[in-house]
Amino acid sequence: MRIELGFGLDIIGDIHACFEEFMTLLDKLGYQKNREGLYIHPEGRKILSLGDVMSRGPQSIECMLFFLRHVEAGQAYMIDSNHGWKIARWLEGRKVQLKHGDENVQKEFKNYELKHGKKETLNLKARLKTLLMDAPSHYIVSNEGEDLVVCAHAGIKDEYIGNENSRIKDFCRYGDVAGMDEKGKPIRRDWFKEHKGDLLILWGHDPKPEPLLINNTLNIDQGVVFGGKLTCFRFPEREFVFVEALENYSGKTGADNPIGK
Repeated sequence: MRIELGFGLDIIGDIHACFEEFMTLLDKLGYQKNREGLYIHPEGRKILSLGDVMSRGPQSIECMLFFLRHVEAGQAYMIDSNHGWKIARWLEGRKVQLKHGDENVQKEFKNYELKHGKKETLNLKARLKTLLMDAPSHYIVSNEGEDLVVCAHAGIKDEYIGNENSRIKDFCRYGDVAGMDEKGKPIRRDWFKEHKGDLLILWGHDPKPEPLLINNTLNIDQGVVFGGKLTCFRFPEREFVFVEALENYSGKTGADNPIGK
């Protein structure tokens, strides 16, 4: 789970199947498509996804295929996430409740099978299951032996950094959840208030209208699927690059929309 900074990383918040916005972002960042269909940066930079590349939005399969190809080619990294874990278990054939936008993935695969056949669909499902199951709970970005950044989908406790077990995986997927409220929404504790030290923690999962920097933790999920924007945090430059959503794909508005639109 420790990776080298190399020539730089483009760390991207929750995509949620907003593939067109993701492609626009890569273009703004300077990535170029090569003959093999891979998006390569001329300066040798790589992509790191904070997870939830699928569900809710319109093009889950395209987003998952992108990371399947680029992770296999060593051009991208993707961490575990709550939607990624749910879809991984569904792809494995387990009985899971597909809701909160995960049902859109099932619909896409039904259409994919009609177009490409059962055999090709089963093969794709198996490859994607492996990709999602193998995704680590977090990544530590280092440069010449010095740890600089920790990337986790929903957050991480300081004592969890560099370790891996089922409890850590659940925390990184869902955050510090203290039950549900009367509307069935998770009650989240502010884990980031306990963070100490110089390590910058990058996270998503809980959409905010703008990047939120608190106590050396930075949320870069700006709710593109809810009509917000897709965020990239360029490191080590510490620069933001945004792409506005083409539309609100979630159907949530007003008080039901987490970014208030």
